[in-house]
Amino acid sequence: MELKHIDIANLTVSAANMRAKGAADIANILPSIRARGVLVPLIVRPAEAEDRFEIVAGKRRYHAALAIAEEGGGEDSLPCAIMAAGDDAAALEASLIENVARLDPDEVTLWETFTRLVREGRSPEDIALTFGLTELQVKRTLALGNLLPRIRGLYRKGDIDVATVRHLTLASKARQREWLALLDDPEVYCPTGHQLKAWLFGGASIPVSAALFDLANYEGEIVSDLFGEERYFADSATFWAAQTAAIEAKAESCREAGWPEVVVFPTGEAFHRWEHERCPKRKGGKVFISVGTRGDVAIHEGYVSLKEARKCGRGEAVEKPVRPEVSNPIQNYVDLHRHAAVRADLAGSPALTLRLMVAHAIAGSSLWNVRIEAQRAASDAIAESVEGSTSEAVFDEKRRAALAVLGFDPEAPTVTGGYDGEHGVAGLFVRLLPLSDAQVLEVAAVVIGETLEAGSTLIELLGPMLGTDMAKVWQGDDALLDMIRDREVLHHVLADVAGESVAEANEAATGKVKRKIVRDCLTGENGRAKVTSWVPKWMAFPPAAYTERGGVATVSRAATIAELAAFPEPEPLRHAA
Repeated sequence: MELKHIDIANLTVSAANMRAKGAADIANILPSIRARGVLVPLIVRPAEAEDRFEIVAGKRRYHAALAIAEEGGGEDSLPCAIMAAGDDAAALEASLIENVARLDPDEVTLWETFTRLVREGRSPEDIALTFGLTELQVKRTLALGNLLPRIRGLYRKGDIDVATVRHLTLASKARQREWLALLDDPEVYCPTGHQLKAWLFGGASIPVSAALFDLANYEGEIVSDLFGEERYFADSATFWAAQTAAIEAKAESCREAGWPEVVVFPTGEAFHRWEHERCPKRKGGKVFISVGTRGDVAIHEGYVSLKEARKCGRGEAVEKPVRPEVSNPIQNYVDLHRHAAVRADLAGSPALTLRLMVAHAIAGSSLWNVRIEAQRAASDAIAESVEGSTSEAVFDEKRRAALAVLGFDPEAPTVTGGYDGEHGVAGLFVRLLPLSDAQVLEVAAVVIGETLEAGSTLIELLGPMLGTDMAKVWQGDDALLDMIRDREVLHHVLADVAGESVAEANEAATGKVKRKIVRDCLTGENGRAKVTSWVPKWMAFPPAAYTERGGVATVSRAATIAELAAFPEPEPLRHAA
């Protein structure tokens, strides 16, 4: 650098100076400069105008010299170290290094300066080396760029604390706007600090380390907490769909390995070793799988309960576990098809939809955050079956009509979350104002369908109320038939489709042969009379079981709301439906 004195009239503060904005605080250096002048050279670089220079570092000394000049004293020129022209990154670094050495700037000021350095071509690693920071420290500072400007402003003014702002860096812009709305409303609770983290993740945050499945195949979003050591699943519903499938696969592998029983505890229920006793597989030992509320899975092999151990010790017979009538994949298949059928009918019943929306708004539900029903299938075959169903085609047609009415992207996968205007709820409200009541209700019906929970008691209540007929929208396919492995259930299905006499005649046949007969009846091939309206009892409204063993979730759910279903519909709703 070249050192020389430059006329104070030819100096201006550069935009690259990290403290270029705002008034300079010169109170503590003014007496010294008034007494001895400016001793430490300012760092400057040539400006566009001839003979003029921009101050990169030394703004306070410059303003102190100006103040003394206005008093009628001081120097006409100041000592300056002249940098090469045009290197904004180097200028920023020089300004930052000097200011950091003098006074630690706030995190938002560091973010603004680091961001400008990145735009000038510096990498986080370069910045870290220059300022003696770790790369993680630099990335943490740059993470503030994910915040809305207003949140950064609140943080800079001290209106929100460090823990709150750091958790907000994990949130999407939409969630940040939701949080600001809570902050502005004095009547509602606004989560801060660690409570904010739970609010962002819809409950307990789930770390990546909890996954039982292969992360390489996970399609959901994972966010990194740059202020901690962990990464988290952004969408708990997507995580639980993958985790539940992985737990079922693990349980099945244990059964295949010869364990007589695998017990999966309800989520949050712990396995207590003091309530169990070790027991080898050959003597009836079981596998217990416990799942924590944060997704962690613990597998305990070779145990029986103390009660069972005492029975064995007394020579008493231990009750054998009853295998459920349907497997988890079958239940998943049934739930998704029935869900698709109900929401397709619901989309055509705006009066019911409006009342359901009000009920959600008042009482809340597991989907009213608002989150979209993911329709996570246990296998590709189930997914293809549901996607190709008549119900999904009907609902998709109504969804596209709603997208068109709202002016959303016609290829958007959902109406829910499809608004991308900058004014949030207010902007969408203005867009809805010119629409007729009928158009708004039709849009609401689609949104309710997208946020209607699959496998819930609402499906059991709405199906009969809407008159949903599964036979009109569903046909038996290989996806379901291939999953029916239970011999007793397959016998009943064969009797359902082909008649009791055919089922009795093929009692000793293999499952493959029985499924072939069912397929022939459904397609009318190989001389079989075609059956066009068969629906498994589990899928009908109301549902029923084939055996006395139980384990059919649709039947259990229908039973829990039987008394509700007995109430008569109000007259206006019957006419609307």
